Amino acid sequence: MEILEQISTNLQEGYAERVKKLTVEALEARIPPQTILTEGLIAGMDVVGKKFKNNEMFLPEVLTVARAMKMSMEVLKPHLAAANVKSRGKILLGTVKGDIHDIGKNLVGIMLQGAGFDVVDLGTDVSKEKFVEAIRREQPDIIGLSALLTTTMMNMKQVVEFLDAQQVRNNVKVIVGGAPISKNFASEIKADGYARDAASAVDVVKSLLHLDGAPRT
Repeated sequence: MEILEQISTNLQEGYAERVKKLTVEALEARIPPQTILTEGLIAGMDVVGKKFKNNEMFLPEVLTVARAMKMSMEVLKPHLAAANVKSRGKILLGTVKGDIHDIGKNLVGIMLQGAGFDVVDLGTDVSKEKFVEAIRREQPDIIGLSALLTTTMMNMKQVVEFLDAQQVRNNVKVIVGGAPISKNFASEIKADGYARDAASAVDVVKSLLHLDGAPRT
């Protein structure tokens, strides 16, 4: 359908106002919200994710795309809810205690939304107690811990250990990411997954939830 292709193309180019306008037009044309999401937005974000992983797109461009995605989702989300469209899973995100960096985390959130997931963002400087409170309240499938500083890396370990101590670990998977984080560190702290960038985070989430289209890890 031409309008869905236009949504996908304009999203990839980061034209936020055009994407928002096209989303409204698609709804007015009685195209189901689920179809707009999957064949317009998710299709576009899939291309962006692949280009980002292949170094064909860079962070400033992806942030522009993320803004366009966010504006479209603001229009689409109430219609998805009204149509009882089931999300692919719920993801809880937060930057750990002592760290106020959020660009990477925010980008992960947008990429996950673009892939059809429900995202709850706790923000930055999140204590282990707040993570547990949010897990009990939101009942997520996965929580994503972010850190940019080497001095806050070990706070990820404290969160994972606290989840075990509070007996909420059995119900949720933990993924970690951020500039100083490595796959080895993720294994050391007993995280379930590691993502080196926002596009990889989507792949890791799909893999952990055994969703179609997840690459083998």
